[in-house]
Amino acid sequence: MLLELLLVLLALPVLAASGYLLLLTLLSGNKEAPPRVAPRLKFDIIIPAHNEEAGIARTVANLSRVDWPVELRRVLVVADNCSDATADRAREAGATVLVRHDKELRGKGYALQYAFERSLKDGFADAVVVVDADTEVTDNLLHAFAARLEAGAQAVQAHYGVLNPHASWRTKLMAISMALFHKVRSLGRERLGVSCGLRGNGMCFTHAIIRQVPHEAFSIVEDLEYGIRLGQAGQRVHYAWEAEALGEMVSSEKAARSQRRRWEGGRMAMMRKFGVPLLAEGLRKGDKVLVDLAMDLLVPPLSWVVLGSGAVTVGSAVLAWWRGAVGPSALVAAASVLALVLYVMRGWWVSGMGLSGLAALARAPFYVAWKLWLMLSRPEEKKGEWVRTAREGQKP
Repeated sequence: MLLELLLVLLALPVLAASGYLLLLTLLSGNKEAPPRVAPRLKFDIIIPAHNEEAGIARTVANLSRVDWPVELRRVLVVADNCSDATADRAREAGATVLVRHDKELRGKGYALQYAFERSLKDGFADAVVVVDADTEVTDNLLHAFAARLEAGAQAVQAHYGVLNPHASWRTKLMAISMALFHKVRSLGRERLGVSCGLRGNGMCFTHAIIRQVPHEAFSIVEDLEYGIRLGQAGQRVHYAWEAEALGEMVSSEKAARSQRRRWEGGRMAMMRKFGVPLLAEGLRKGDKVLVDLAMDLLVPPLSWVVLGSGAVTVGSAVLAWWRGAVGPSALVAAASVLALVLYVMRGWWVSGMGLSGLAALARAPFYVAWKLWLMLSRPEEKKGEWVRTAREGQKP
């Protein structure tokens, strides 16, 4: 009986995490996009770039073709601490270039702060949009943002997906993973009326909210950090699911290793710093946005949840065999496994990866083991430092 009780207590965090994911899965059904509004708002589309000479022109050209009057938008490229011809290539493509050199204050967060301050000073735009240098956006991006801003939103996140999902089995898994984290969870959170969170690419902020909450987020996951600060200021991030910012993902293990370490490591650091205090603050204030932001932080990466669910399942099976009867821990294990299966299958469905995606999921156990190894062997990196991921066919 004591062993059964201990196993159930150990299983409760797994059940809580999988239950949260199941709730968002059940709320992630398709929604009708809000109607378009007549173009009125002005946008500064900001591209933070560090040594991106090979691809920056393509990104600028893509953004120059969005469906929005030319006189109501600008493309600003922040050539931040570049040692190549990023600034020249961006100018040739038609962008306004902001050159920034600071050997001490380095990283995407500082580049964004610099660009936001310039946008506020110029007074041209009503809102800023952030797009990474390796990204292509859908034509409706600014229409999707404008519809939310005109309705009162101050911060909006488009769907952040994968530009090259069929490059390898790794990018196929990334497409499903990002559909899970960026679409399934964001749609569910949007239906709950809480913050969908910021993803770092395809973000939009009004000048008013930047003045109210200055962008002073300089960690490796500056988007996550700023989203928390917005929540603490009483603002939620709205989700524009019908518009997409598609970023190029790496297909090689070596390039993916550095990228995943930064993303997962940065998120874990935010969880340790903000998770429990944010939950306590949200419960004390009765603020569902803060409670959800804390829950989103406290739910560990899916690989950890899967590992925990597997451990509980094995433990409950061994205990049932030893006792000759199924106990409560087996029910908890079954519930968590079912929730995770539904969550993953929903992500596969909305990713649009079809049979090739299902085939890629067969490699998921090896991918989970690889991610766990990365987390356990994570090296320290400088706070907010630019660490450029090598694009396909390019040197880092």
